[in-house]
Amino acid sequence: MTTFESRNPAHFDQVVTRVPLATATQFADACRSAKDAQLQWAAVPAPARGRVIAQVGRLMEANKDALSRLVTQEVGKVFAEALGEVQEVIDTCDFFIGEGRRLYGQTVPSEMPDKQLFTFRVPVGTAAIVTAANFPAAVPSWYLVPALVAGNTVVWKPAEHAAGIALAMAELFYAGGVPRDVLQVVVADGPTTFEGLDDALTQGWVNKVGFTGSTEVGRKLGELTGRHLQSACLELGGKNPMVVMPDANLDLVIEGALFSGFGSAGQRCTSLGTMWVHDDIYNTVRDRFIAATEVAAVGDPFADVLFGPLIDEKYLTSHEKNLSMITNNHRVAGSTGIGRITSSNPRAGFIGDPDSGWFAHPTIVEGIRPGDGLYDTETFGPLVGLGRFSTLDEAIDLANGHGYGLSSAIYTNDPQAVWRFRERISAGMMSVNNTTSGAEAHLPFGGNGKSGNGSRQSGVWVLDQFTRWQSMNWDYSGSLQKAQMDLIELPFDLDFRL
Repeated sequence: MTTFESRNPAHFDQVVTRVPLATATQFADACRSAKDAQLQWAAVPAPARGRVIAQVGRLMEANKDALSRLVTQEVGKVFAEALGEVQEVIDTCDFFIGEGRRLYGQTVPSEMPDKQLFTFRVPVGTAAIVTAANFPAAVPSWYLVPALVAGNTVVWKPAEHAAGIALAMAELFYAGGVPRDVLQVVVADGPTTFEGLDDALTQGWVNKVGFTGSTEVGRKLGELTGRHLQSACLELGGKNPMVVMPDANLDLVIEGALFSGFGSAGQRCTSLGTMWVHDDIYNTVRDRFIAATEVAAVGDPFADVLFGPLIDEKYLTSHEKNLSMITNNHRVAGSTGIGRITSSNPRAGFIGDPDSGWFAHPTIVEGIRPGDGLYDTETFGPLVGLGRFSTLDEAIDLANGHGYGLSSAIYTNDPQAVWRFRERISAGMMSVNNTTSGAEAHLPFGGNGKSGNGSRQSGVWVLDQFTRWQSMNWDYSGSLQKAQMDLIELPFDLDFRL
């Protein structure tokens, strides 16, 4: 049996947890047992399932500090951000407490006498949920909480690098009243998960797949579920634009660019990809952004820093590969070096021991244009592109041209610019005078194009992923009434004129 060691990315000699990796057969078996448990869980009244989630929320709240510390230790997220992430789990639980009493259907008037029509939300069945390491607590809650409230059972495959967080969260769900066969955590690598999921789908043990991760893997899962006549809930990557108009509040712009570009070491799906700045203010914004980045604190995630380490060495390797797309027409700024921060490639003002973890220099690449590799590529690291435009229409074309459509932002005080941007931006989410990052538990989250298949998480909208509409007609007339054939028409005169 293969054992995976999850290490602290800020001190990679420290093992956070060791966990055996499941086989494809074990993954499929978990789906089968979850499927066996689903009808009994669905038979629990929805308000009672809501009370379970209420209890889970209170346990998350009571354990917020401990779980947040584990998030920082296992994936390197700055502690203040980790606290915010666990708060998102609490907020999600709080929102869905009431949904157990609001899984509303409708009573619909019939065109026939003595007949009633109804609609009901029914659970999909068993959901296989695959999540990433960059938001190891918040994003899983967006799937798990509504799926469980709606009466589904869940097999959750977290990222191996966040296995400790997942196992801890699962124990809190169990302590809150979720049966262990209703929510099962299976830690496995990607290819093994895909093989086990293929088998489980073939056997009919999985009725819904949710995935947060790369566009490349999302395509493969979309193809796999499509063969089984399912539509996966896909939350994929982003190349999120920030458009800065001439009338923007530049203090807000710089603060927002720093947070959304380099917070979480740029490892959010909603991280700022390219900041597009109007010609009239370009030089000022560029100089201020570079200056702010150069002095931003980087290092120990338990200290007061902008960002800590990347999640793991493989993420650092990917970041360094993206740096190779910098060409002679680009200008690089933002730090005292590029690539990995070490004692021999130091970052001015670094906090901690750079040689102990997977730390990277914040990097600004100026001169981004269509055709550049960095224009089209989700870089998923502390790398922000900088480009310029002359008209809003040009900015929108630049913001849409790469095909991603997750998050976007515009900084302006001109309402006409805001509404034109909203109408034409392809992103599923947009912010006005706020960053590309940041979600609230009661607003739909998701993207289009390379960023997803239009499915949405969070808020009531996610219930469309974990329930199906069932319609019912009840004819108590005592005779066969044929819809669209037996018509009731009251007297009328279409020739009437005043």
